[in-house]
Order: sequence, then C-alpha cells, then structure tokens
Amino acid sequence: MIAEKNSAVSIVYELRSGSQEGEIVEALTPENPLTFIFGTGGLLPKFEENLSGLTSGDNFEFLLNSEDAYGPIVESAVVHVPKNIFEVDGKTDENLLKVGNMVPMMDAEGRRMNGKILTIDAEAVEMDFNHPMAGNDLFFKGEVTEVREATEEELNHGHSHGDGGCGCGSGSGDGSCDDKGSCDDGAQGGGGGCGCSC
Repeated sequence: MIAEKNSAVSIVYELRSGSQEGEIVEALTPENPLTFIFGTGGLLPKFEENLSGLTSGDNFEFLLNSEDAYGPIVESAVVHVPKNIFEVDGKTDENLLKVGNMVPMMDAEGRRMNGKILTIDAEAVEMDFNHPMAGNDLFFKGEVTEVREATEEELNHGHSHGDGGCGCGSGSGDGSCDDKGSCDDGAQGGGGGCGCSC
C-alpha cells in the first residue's frame, strides 16, 4: 500500500533546522513514530507532498523552505498582553510567568495558540505568537515504517488513534477522543517541528 489520501501512515525522522547540517530539532524513533491520516490537512501540504506514493520501508529526505513550512517571522505576532490575565483568584502563577516559557492561550475566536514569554514588566507581558519554527528552513530525513488503511473511526475523526505523535502537540498526545470526536492528539496543537500544520 502507498501513502495516499485516507491511508494511515507512520514515519520516523530526524528534523534539522536550516539544512542537512543544522541543529537537530526533533527526532522520532520506532518506539514513538508520527502516525497520521494522509491528506486530511493535519500536516503541512509540502511535507505530505514529499511523502506521497511512498511505501513501508521507503526512506526519505527533503528540505522545506520556510515559505512552505511555517512562514516568515511576523512582527505583529509579538504583542503585549496585560499581566493580570495570568492571575487566578487574584494571584499570578510565578512558575508559569517566566521569560522563555511557552504558554497556551486562546484568541478572541476561541482558537488555541502558544505564546513564548519574551519580557515581563509591572503591567504587561511581551509574548511572541510566531510558530517556534517560523523563519526556518526544515530538513527532514527518515523512513516510512507503516502504511495501512485508516479505520472508519480514524477517518471520521480525521486523525490516527495510534501511539506516538510528533512533539508539536499541546495536549497529552495520547490520541484519545471525546464522544464528539474531538481529540487530544499530539498532532493537533502548536509548538514544535514535525510538519504539523499548526
């Protein structure tokens, strides 16, 4: 079976920033592969394009330019938010509010996103909501470990219920679903590399 729309594909890879010689950003092993439903929009289009037609055991390596990955760094994605929005019952969680921390937030439309804390002053927190890999070319080298037919349940939910998953998730990454098909899948949140579209 080949990697094509609605097939369940498992891969392992090493992701480097910038080029084949760049810093290793993420490495997935056979014990923790990325498993996804091909062609459902969960991964970057150019990432899937480079895997299209591959079968179990095939190796791959390719470079995604930043424009085909997470785009350029956008200055307007760096914002100041009032410090008091981090308060719960009038107290600020000092463990959460630290420079360098990634903090899960929600925009006005209810979409989840992660922001990196850049600076903190008495009244405001400067946060960067650019994807952590924005502005970077991404070099992937890996292997397709399995290609199979997706189950009807997986197709209905739009994601795999297999183990593993990339490091770009904001949930527990256990692939569990509630009764409405909403998932806590590692490939759904933001933050990290791995070809996820978030």
